[in-house]
Amino acid sequence: MSGAHIDQSISRGFLFAIVLTAVTLVAELVGGFWTNSLALLSDAAHVFMDLFALLLSLFAIHLAGRPATDQRTYGWHRAEIFASLINGATLIFIAFGILHEAWGRFQHPEAVKSKEMFIIATIGLVMNLIAASRLHGHAHDDLNVRSAFLHVIGDAIASVGVIIGGVIMLYSGWYLLDAIISVFIAVIIAIGSLRLLRESGHILLEGVPPDIVISELVEKMRAVDGVSDIHHLHVWSICSHITALSAHVDIEPDYRLRHGEVIGTLEEMLDHDYHITHTTLQGECSRCLTGPVIQQLQHRPRRSSLCSHGHSGHHHHR
Repeated sequence: MSGAHIDQSISRGFLFAIVLTAVTLVAELVGGFWTNSLALLSDAAHVFMDLFALLLSLFAIHLAGRPATDQRTYGWHRAEIFASLINGATLIFIAFGILHEAWGRFQHPEAVKSKEMFIIATIGLVMNLIAASRLHGHAHDDLNVRSAFLHVIGDAIASVGVIIGGVIMLYSGWYLLDAIISVFIAVIIAIGSLRLLRESGHILLEGVPPDIVISELVEKMRAVDGVSDIHHLHVWSICSHITALSAHVDIEPDYRLRHGEVIGTLEEMLDHDYHITHTTLQGECSRCLTGPVIQQLQHRPRRSSLCSHGHSGHHHHR
């Protein structure tokens, strides 16, 4: 599947998830005030941030599709990472807000319409699962999709907690459970947001992608015929699905005339084994400076100088 088709598939998945999430938000927001459930309102706040995340992610996909320019030679691919960073940061604030409200409910528990709360949370769970199924296909390949997928999955887990809480409160009247569920939701939000902040921050700081071990990469590059050594190696991510690499390749003297072939073999290996397609490889031959060819060339001026003194130099011009 080509990159354009993948982007179209991702965009359709986002649009479908956005519609379902918007419906879920309205249902839980209205239902939260109607049932006086902090857990439902907390989940609505989570859903609101999910909706914001999905819209921001879709916007980032369209930005990433714009062509590269003289000012932005990598295009807009980093917009995806900024979207994930903003998502993670805003979710941290939401988590603290929920914990603050939950603390108030711990001190002064309030009655909740448990039956209605259960019905609305069930609707939310169904919507979340459908949205998650549309995003799951690309969640392993794209950080932006993965961030949105985690948002939706977090909502689904939170909805399960709200459903269980609604059933328990319906039969026991233990309304303090509403605040406990809210704390549970806040923890889910905080864990997901910290993960997004760590991953997006790692990319913005141009860290090595987590699935690449530098020592193993260097050994594979050294194992290519004609490669003597690798140095000045750098590996980083442009976005979650584009990895770049630059390195100096010290080539064996016997392969100095096959420089392009060695570099081409390295690029094929990096693409096949690591999916690294953006490479800058500079070939050099450190041992060629003292090799026999260089020494011969250094002696030639001395031989030609003998010719200028009348010594049979014709033997050098056959």
